Amino acid sequence: MKIHFIGIGGIGVSALAQYYLAKGEQVSGSDLASSEITELLKRKGAKIIIDQNAKNITKNIDLVIYSPAVKEDNPELKEAKNLGIKCLSYPEVLGELTKKYFTIAITGTHGKSTTTAMVALLLIKAGFDPTVIVGTKLKEFNNSNFRMGKSKYLIIEACEHEESFLNYWPKAAVITNIEKDHLDYYKNLNNILKAFKKFISHLPKNGVLITNKDDKNIAQILISKAKKYTGQTCVFSLNQKREAEKLRKILRIPGEHNIYNALAALTVARVLKIPDKISFKALSEYKGVWRRFEIKKSIVNGQQLIVISDYAHHPTEVKATLKASREKFARQKIWCVFQPHQYQRTYYLFNDFVKVFKEALDENWIDKLIITDIYDVAGREDKEIKKKVSSKKLIKEIKENLKNFAMARNVKHISSIKQTANYLKKNLEDKEILIIMGAGDIYKLSFPQVAIV
Repeated sequence: MKIHFIGIGGIGVSALAQYYLAKGEQVSGSDLASSEITELLKRKGAKIIIDQNAKNITKNIDLVIYSPAVKEDNPELKEAKNLGIKCLSYPEVLGELTKKYFTIAITGTHGKSTTTAMVALLLIKAGFDPTVIVGTKLKEFNNSNFRMGKSKYLIIEACEHEESFLNYWPKAAVITNIEKDHLDYYKNLNNILKAFKKFISHLPKNGVLITNKDDKNIAQILISKAKKYTGQTCVFSLNQKREAEKLRKILRIPGEHNIYNALAALTVARVLKIPDKISFKALSEYKGVWRRFEIKKSIVNGQQLIVISDYAHHPTEVKATLKASREKFARQKIWCVFQPHQYQRTYYLFNDFVKVFKEALDENWIDKLIITDIYDVAGREDKEIKKKVSSKKLIKEIKENLKNFAMARNVKHISSIKQTANYLKKNLEDKEILIIMGAGDIYKLSFPQVAIV
């Protein structure tokens, strides 16, 4: 079968492309820019085109799979439909795969990638040989977001954005937590809760639902449990003091949020009757995933630095990462460079961002804060909202709300990544910590002579 992917460099779509390559199918794909992911796909045998043009679609293509970010007026998608080629979105295709496997789906506002990675590594260690599709690169998968297994088990990261996860039909599901996010689509928390209820109803009668007992929004759902779901419900909680304490000692990645992620993975393992001895060993060896508290060493102008790259882009994630940074580096000076992701998220969660950065500065989790311009997400921005919010407005509110007004001089707006890099080179000092944070292209802010810790 000949399959063409539109937006093949996307983190989810690229994993699906690798799945079909592993199945021996002919895979081609297009994207607007080359990346590490498109280069990886080339090495695995995919034909990659850096351009999106109608001429890339030929009559001998059997199936076109497109990223959810691809719009109806995309020239390749339009041409494929004109030629009568079957066209399906990434969530639709993955949804069909979930029906063919014993699928374990991990969803929630935060912690999906880390929990998915942990569950995958537990099952691999226990000999379950799962196929894995995760929304980030894993060191254990040679910096890939995909693993092909030979068993009936499929582990997926189930994104709730635009209700993508309602395409999936898992046998077991994990909900890490639920908060307000993607409000450009959902508008309010109530609509988010409704979507999660529908997701739960996709579990079969003999299914297993694993949830965070400490999360008030999940509790609200479970009180009015989706009518169609009558299966088993298991919970995890920080009140599991023995397990939580052990995980604090053995996990390489810091922070209470990662204790929750590990407890979720441990609960999945117990449902599958995997011995705790195997689970704790696997969790102790877990190295973390790309841009989730990813620690590197760097030398800049002769100064030795610790650089933490983190994907946090929601206020709760920002708080968890900054708090964990201070726990790990108690005595060092910590800089944070934050790139807000999407104008609409920044607008809807503006007060929450102000609150978390004010707290981080007042509580000395960080010493210096730089906020760059907001990352514009193509095709997902509202023109009127773009006029109402900016990084400068965010900084102004943070400064005005600080307890210690003297700290205001440590909060700065720098427009671009290049300008930020130049400023840091001049001002960073030996043994300082630099957190590079956000879900856009802020990860491109990097320095030479970097070695993974």
